[in-house]
Amino acid sequence: MTSADGAGRLPAAFMTPGTPSFSDFLGSYAPDLLPGRRTPPGEQIEVPHGTTIVAVTFPGGVVMAGDRRATTGNVIAQRDIEKVYPADEYSCVGIAGAAGVAVELVRLFQVELEHYEKIEGTVLSLDGKANRLAMMIRGNLALAMQGLAVVPLFAGYDLETGDGRIFSYDVTGGRYEEHEFHSVGSGSPFARGALKKLFRDDLQEVDAVTACVQALYDAADDDSATGGPDLSRRIYPVVAAVTAAGYRRVPDDEVGGIVDAVIAGRMTNPNGPQAPLR
Repeated sequence: MTSADGAGRLPAAFMTPGTPSFSDFLGSYAPDLLPGRRTPPGEQIEVPHGTTIVAVTFPGGVVMAGDRRATTGNVIAQRDIEKVYPADEYSCVGIAGAAGVAVELVRLFQVELEHYEKIEGTVLSLDGKANRLAMMIRGNLALAMQGLAVVPLFAGYDLETGDGRIFSYDVTGGRYEEHEFHSVGSGSPFARGALKKLFRDDLQEVDAVTACVQALYDAADDDSATGGPDLSRRIYPVVAAVTAAGYRRVPDDEVGGIVDAVIAGRMTNPNGPQAPLR
């Protein structure tokens, strides 16, 4: 992009001190590039949707996982979609809803956090990151009313408290902190039911990963829009852990080993692990 005189210099707007928010800058300079500023379609259209996302806290961090299926109506649109992304070094975001808009929103959120850090010379607090994402979701309300809703799940490691934390949202940008575990997407009622029985205060990271895989398996068992592990294609849930060491995507071979153990257990107990009555 060049200046009006064609000299190859950046436009003046890029050189003028202003807000540390990249989305605010983009909204003033080129608002048509923001997802929520585009003209909504005249009628609801069928687009790929992604579900289901789960998150579980454990002492010193948080694990987030998502299944790999995207659906358009009753058709599987994609079998290996990525639904969990790093937001920055100490946080992650999972997407549910209109897949294309959701991925675009995540990319803008990543730039937003990086831009803030470069301008201010420090990282946003975890609450600040959660608030920024809420504002961006609120800006997408017009598209949400046309059926292109995005409902992400945000989680991260709080550098101030040393805890893993989880935040959920509604389509209007309402932000809610969840405790211990949470799930979003069409399979979320079944996933949350599983996590309610599996969660413990003393989970280790590998236990939290296992709980997420179990919950996604239960979601896929009862929700046709949620994809279970695809053993023939070796497609496993995307799983990420965020701790004091930062964001880490759990390698597929580690996830695959847990998936194999979960499925082996389901061969003798199809309904999964049983929680004690007392």
